[in-house]
Amino acid sequence: MSGDIALIVGLGNPGTQYGATRHNAGFWFLDAIARSYGGQFHGDAKFHGDLCRITVDGKRVWLLKPSTFMNRSGQAVAALARFYKISPEQILVVHDELDLSPGVARLKKGGGHGGHNGLRDIAAQLGKDYRRLRLGIGHPGVGRDVSAYVLNRAPAVEERLIEAAMAEAQAVLPLIVQGDFDKAMNRLHSK
Repeated sequence: MSGDIALIVGLGNPGTQYGATRHNAGFWFLDAIARSYGGQFHGDAKFHGDLCRITVDGKRVWLLKPSTFMNRSGQAVAALARFYKISPEQILVVHDELDLSPGVARLKKGGGHGGHNGLRDIAAQLGKDYRRLRLGIGHPGVGRDVSAYVLNRAPAVEERLIEAAMAEAQAVLPLIVQGDFDKAMNRLHSK
């Protein structure tokens, strides 16, 4: 995969009851980016989500927070990508990751959904060739506890770790957007 990023999608669930939950880490990241780059989200029914356009080092980038629930995230991503002719390789999906500890952020090219319903739906709509920013939220230890775990708020100490990882990821965002994904990976993964 090569090329620049034209669309950054943050995964989460709509509604205030989910706003502070671990599963909404993707939304948190997009909100932070929008604040940093002076963007404002607005609802867009055509694209099934909240949309914002920012400029990162001279490059225009769409930010999308689907207003569908997590398991229908692909509907929003596919609608925007098809309308603006954005290829999967030009999409970065930001999501919570059970397999990484809080405070860890990792970039990834392609791959399977790992049981994440948002990624599963995006792959069903667009294939697996999109890029990802995985934000560690930790694991509850037992599979049957996962749903309750991701739909609850993390303790304050873990929230601070997640926010620190987001700040590290945001520091390499210009590299990601310009298409220097490998360099961004090396910098982020060496932290």
